Amino acid sequence: MSFVWDPVTTVNLILCIIILAFAIVGYRRSGEIFPLYIGIAFGLFGLSHLATLLGWKDSMAGLLIVVRTLAYLLVAFALYRVAFRPK
Repeated sequence: MSFVWDPVTTVNLILCIIILAFAIVGYRRSGEIFPLYIGIAFGLFGLSHLATLLGWKDSMAGLLIVVRTLAYLLVAFALYRVAFRPK
């Protein structure tokens, strides 16, 4: 395992952590599940950024594709639920 310094990936990881933290706080304060869905998705994105920084990008390429796809689908699901929920 070797650390691969990449400033863009590092900033993305930090932002993912911040968004996850805000999502948890938003969920606790509002009781709405939607912020938590978005936060979990960004947590998954953060895991893929961490794997990249740790030098696991090539050995885990297939898994990272699945993780990122799940994250995008989770965001789409949450936004769909918000957009089409009954009034």
